[in-house]
Amino acid sequence: MSHNHDPKVQKISKTFDQILEKSGYKLHATIGNGSYAKVKEVEYISKNGERRKFAAKIIDRRKAPADFLNKFLPRELEIYLKLDHPNIVRIYEIMEIYHRIYIIMELAEGGDLLDFIKKRGALPNNLAKRMFNELAHAIKYIHGLQITHRDLKCENILLDKNYHVKLADFGFGRSCVDSETGKRILSRTYCGSAAYAAPEILQGTPYNPKLYDIWSLGCILYIMVCGCMPFDDTDIKKMIKVQLESRIKFSSKTDPIVKDLINQMLEPDVTRRTNIDKVLRHLWLRDFN
Repeated sequence: MSHNHDPKVQKISKTFDQILEKSGYKLHATIGNGSYAKVKEVEYISKNGERRKFAAKIIDRRKAPADFLNKFLPRELEIYLKLDHPNIVRIYEIMEIYHRIYIIMELAEGGDLLDFIKKRGALPNNLAKRMFNELAHAIKYIHGLQITHRDLKCENILLDKNYHVKLADFGFGRSCVDSETGKRILSRTYCGSAAYAAPEILQGTPYNPKLYDIWSLGCILYIMVCGCMPFDDTDIKKMIKVQLESRIKFSSKTDPIVKDLINQMLEPDVTRRTNIDKVLRHLWLRDFN
């Protein structure tokens, strides 16, 4: 018997909706779906009748893996509470109703960067510059707070209705200094998607998470200006070899200045890879900074 016809299940979800509505939120369409979480559009109706749209990430504790609930989720929520930046998705409220966690956040009406590029292809230089500049400022901000994202990819870069960047999903985020000693911590967890992963991650060595973010940024910028992925992740062994040999293919139309910036970010030798301050000072972004 499918769950949807089970009167108990329907009754429970009705209760959730009623509890939410008491707080002023009305759930609308689902805009994203995962194995243990979904994102719905919600409308907030204030006491005096004002209406505002938000997104609600709804996590089902019963379906979520234990390490996510015990380690990654508390870390993510703790990070969100520290962040306040125009290019990072804002969190407004976190509620727990029975086995569900509701994270009420800013609604990004422009969807995500991956869909945006799939529809439009490679972005024109001036648009790529503006979007990348906003993203780089969001990264400079979190790195300044000694926080790293560790899962930078086009799907985690949301856009508002004017296509301004809103960095989202800090599920793999973490502090990169020890809270007691203030010393830098190397990460050991494999995080993120293989297509955006730096060679040091794929090889399983402890890594500097800030420099991992820089590599992923390089992949994102490549996708913005070329309209395709820099590396083929169907064969990881082969991909690592291509990465270590710095064999990045560009089209003849790619601006040589942006190529230089991408190459500095996709530098396999971490001791020579650029950092976020140098990225923002790069010639390609000089009109902005």
